[in-house]
Amino acid sequence: MPACSNDREGHPGVMLKIYIYGYLNRIPSSRRLERECQRNVELMWLTGRLAPDFKTIADFRRNSGAAIRNVCRRFVELCRGLKLLSSDMVAIDGSKFKASNSCDRNYTASKIDKRQQQIEESVQRYLDLIATADRTSPTGFDVKTVRLYEKIARLRQQMRELAQIRKQLEKQPDKQLSMTDPDARSMATSGKGSGIVGYNVQAAVDTKHHLIVEHEVTNVGNDHGQLSRMAIAAKDAMGRSKLKVVADRGYFSGPEIRACDLNDISAYVPKPLTSASRKKGLFTKADFVYVVKSDVYRCPAGERAIHRFTTVEHDMNLRVYWPSACPRCPMKERCSPSDYRRIRRWEHENTLEAMQRRLDRKPDAMTIRRSTVEHVFGTLKHWMGPAHFLTRTLRRVSTEMSLQVLTYNLKRVMNILGIAGTLKAMKMAGS
Repeated sequence: MPACSNDREGHPGVMLKIYIYGYLNRIPSSRRLERECQRNVELMWLTGRLAPDFKTIADFRRNSGAAIRNVCRRFVELCRGLKLLSSDMVAIDGSKFKASNSCDRNYTASKIDKRQQQIEESVQRYLDLIATADRTSPTGFDVKTVRLYEKIARLRQQMRELAQIRKQLEKQPDKQLSMTDPDARSMATSGKGSGIVGYNVQAAVDTKHHLIVEHEVTNVGNDHGQLSRMAIAAKDAMGRSKLKVVADRGYFSGPEIRACDLNDISAYVPKPLTSASRKKGLFTKADFVYVVKSDVYRCPAGERAIHRFTTVEHDMNLRVYWPSACPRCPMKERCSPSDYRRIRRWEHENTLEAMQRRLDRKPDAMTIRRSTVEHVFGTLKHWMGPAHFLTRTLRRVSTEMSLQVLTYNLKRVMNILGIAGTLKAMKMAGS
């Protein structure tokens, strides 16, 4: 781990102690930690009366990201050695955390269009007021008119700034620009019409002791495409040859579930309820039974839907089936308004069908997921306060999150083993 300075005050061991103490006691700010080192008796004892300045403390967090993440991984290995990760199942979920970037400092094309329209309306309103003042005031320019011209000048300056921001925005691959934290992104949250500018934190949590075995910070606003990477990393962290993972509907993806299957990971992910057919009293795909031996679907009317052609959608090979008897079928009104009811089958659909059978055999899977991982995010956000992240850019935010995860796991282990037991285990691991 690189030292932040040549003297003992910047020694990485001292810096790590300061940060672990700070995050355990909800003091993440380097300036506040500087003050605590000078007046807090516990920190004086912990650091041997060393009192590094805030710059030294901040530089350690900024420059030692890889080392801090490695300490976090090593602590998970310690938990594994203590048999605290004895469960063969983890729950995976993601949650949005606020970045050090306000919504007003995040731009998209639609936000710029809306703001420019507001400015144009304001300018026109001020011009109308000036025209009215010119007609009614015999003395010409008065103080009110001068102020209106000043407001118009400021608004036109804002228009020029927005034009420059639009040029920068066009260069962004995702057509989104954050001015304070360039890596932060606008993301929708669970509340209707709500959202934040921040990061999506992924976590894999052990279902027995609720320890975070793997985490990652991303600036992608959804969980789609995150499942296999998190599951494989959790499996490696736990030292397992096989693993079960539970996740919510947001993680459902055929290729991701197959990737888990290929790595001896059994996924439990319910399929999103995107079809309105059931509410309308119509048959859904689940009502069509696939016959493996003859490669046909048996429809609710007993007819055979045979394979017609194969197509590619979203890089997935799909086989398309439909029955010949659809036009004259007495149950057609409950099936499809089209001439034929088409059924698409992915080439690896058997993987999804096997997962559905696992879910049917374990009806409490989603209850386990909720009770395992959701409170972890609630605890972390409570510790972090309303601002969540203090640092900026994805790399530094990832380091900050690793410190939060390390202290969360440390506190969990102290609750499980007690402080004396935790100290004994850490001394044995360090010897």
